[in-house]
Amino acid sequence: MKSKMQRRRRNWGDSRKNQVIGIALITAISVLGDAMLLIALPIYWEEAGLVSLWQVGVLLSVNRFIRLPVNPLIGLFYQHFQRRTGILIAVYLAVATTASYGLLSNFWLLVWMRALWGIAWSFLRLGGYLIVIEASTDSNRGQYVGLYNGLWGLGGLTGMLVGGILIDQTSFLLTACLFAFIGLTAIPVVYWLIPAKTEHTSSSSRVKGWGKGWNSGRIWLVLVTGGAVGIMVFGLFASTLSQLLASRFPSSWSVSGLTIGAASLAGFIQAVRWAWDPFLAPKIGKLLNHSRAMFRSLLVVLFSGGAMFIIIGNSMTLTILIPALLLFQLTSTGFVTTSDTLAASTAAKTDRVKMMTAYTITVDVGAALGPLISFWLMDISSIALVYTLAGSLLLLFGVGWLLVFIRKDHPLLQE
Repeated sequence: MKSKMQRRRRNWGDSRKNQVIGIALITAISVLGDAMLLIALPIYWEEAGLVSLWQVGVLLSVNRFIRLPVNPLIGLFYQHFQRRTGILIAVYLAVATTASYGLLSNFWLLVWMRALWGIAWSFLRLGGYLIVIEASTDSNRGQYVGLYNGLWGLGGLTGMLVGGILIDQTSFLLTACLFAFIGLTAIPVVYWLIPAKTEHTSSSSRVKGWGKGWNSGRIWLVLVTGGAVGIMVFGLFASTLSQLLASRFPSSWSVSGLTIGAASLAGFIQAVRWAWDPFLAPKIGKLLNHSRAMFRSLLVVLFSGGAMFIIIGNSMTLTILIPALLLFQLTSTGFVTTSDTLAASTAAKTDRVKMMTAYTITVDVGAALGPLISFWLMDISSIALVYTLAGSLLLLFGVGWLLVFIRKDHPLLQE
């Protein structure tokens, strides 16, 4: 009898874990085109049909801005429809928009396509968060969040690394169409790994007292931290790295007949994080089993990330720049995992859809402002100033949270 119960518990745990793995792999396939665009567009913007650098900033930002009004609507969607339906919509939109990056050369048409990708990402991200929360418990939530982030990051790895190399060797058109075709393979994966029936958040996931929850310092901590992640990791760094490398090292290298340009190098550096995330992020998440551990992790990533940004912005040699970039990538893994785990833990104790909708909105606000502000500043000053200002802001943010942490009785530190 005891062994039967143990087998049932193990099978239940395995099925829930498979759901997390499933949504992560679907997301990975869907983000190929977006990841490729982040690396290639700041360098090959003329090949894409653009006439000015500010248009790059718009295209890399519009998908984030569109998510601001769309996220609440998608949250409402997930209160009434199955997770699988939302994920299928996202995959179809991802395939169409990825193909458009190579097939279209009109700026305003590309703006519309990027807006559609923003809607697709909202379906993917909120649906993914909800599946992870429903599949996890307090004892394994951090580990599952890390597993989810690490696995879907493989799409970022492939899109940035392979996409950067393919565009250097071939063209936007071929790379975009190839990634769109790969996106079609995610459709059967949705039916295979995402269950048709999932828990409805409209009843069992709501917790009494949600209205009072907005007065909780813990919730505001989650939202502010999510905004910082959006600006620094998903906004500024992801969209400006190739431009940074191109400004520091304008010449291309040739190795065994392959041309290694700034796009290839940026793709490799971005891809390093996605390569180690499937192994590192779950281990970090496993350590985040209470509030104080999350706060300590936040302090480490804020101070180290701020220092790395300042070094990156002012480095003029590869021997300093490359290690600094890799160290920041390591920091960003901890930053994203800590922030997402804090959000998921808070959502599990409140209304899942409302909490995660608010969190995704703040992340998206930051991710939208990051490229827009960065490219505007680069137009009037330099990329060194952009990274120096960003590093200084992270350090100030870290000082603020350090003051909170010193007050051990502060309500932010309460469960």
